[in-house]
Amino acid sequence: MASLEVSSMPTIEHKLNISEEEIPAKIRVIAESQGECPKSKHEIIAQFRNYISEQNECQPHRNDDKYLQKFLRARYWKVENSYHLLCNYYKFREQNKHYYEKVRPIDLRHVGDENILTVTPYRDQHGHRIIIYRFGIWRPSQVTVDDIFKATIILQELGSLEPISQIVGGVAIFDMKSLALDHILHLSPGVAQKMIALLVTTMPIRTAALHIVNQNWLFNAAFKFFKPFLNAAMREKLFIHGSDMNSLHKHINRENLPKRYGGMQDDYSYTLWLDMLDTQASNSEVHKDMEQLGFIFD
Repeated sequence: MASLEVSSMPTIEHKLNISEEEIPAKIRVIAESQGECPKSKHEIIAQFRNYISEQNECQPHRNDDKYLQKFLRARYWKVENSYHLLCNYYKFREQNKHYYEKVRPIDLRHVGDENILTVTPYRDQHGHRIIIYRFGIWRPSQVTVDDIFKATIILQELGSLEPISQIVGGVAIFDMKSLALDHILHLSPGVAQKMIALLVTTMPIRTAALHIVNQNWLFNAAFKFFKPFLNAAMREKLFIHGSDMNSLHKHINRENLPKRYGGMQDDYSYTLWLDMLDTQASNSEVHKDMEQLGFIFD
């Protein structure tokens, strides 16, 4: 199914688009092509709620329409598939409570200071936000694996609040430039499995594509840990570009990429999202939503 192009936002600001009114007309067309019908959506949500109650394998902390809708959007409004995603999500939360409970987002500023992880404040031509990992500059002595997971989860949870992202998902870029043995030693199969779970099988926001850039010979050693956890559908969405940025530009327009990848945008730190969260969340439902998941802001 081909994506429809949407215009880039002219003003760059770190702001969540959490209102249904902010969905552009072209994105609404995509939503309808995925099975979302304004006339029947509330009926399907009610069916989903009843299905959750009947199956009783997992109990979400919320079952209101707005919350359940993001799981349905992530699985093209298929109730059974959405239920499996919901259960995967709560199973992951139960197995990794320390990534959520009593986590203060502000305590992860050092992740942004190290510039190893961020999400673009703008969207690509298809409406995706772009999560970028720069593992080659990662200093495990300064930023732990758990820090990376906590920071990723915060970004994923925030993204899942945006109706646009619920509909089109996001894309990921893994920049492997300067990847070294010290990094490989920290990328165990368990770490690989959790990373794929976050990006593919667990969160109520789809990953539309995974792009690998600037990989060196050590990448093959790291990739063997990740590949077994990629299902057939995800392998079709995996693109390995090396240093050929023209190859990357076939998927993401230059106007929607940082300059380091042959694009036209500046780099934006992860800390800017934390600043947004600190200000926007204090007077909005974002704060409440994140606190219900266990995050602390005071």
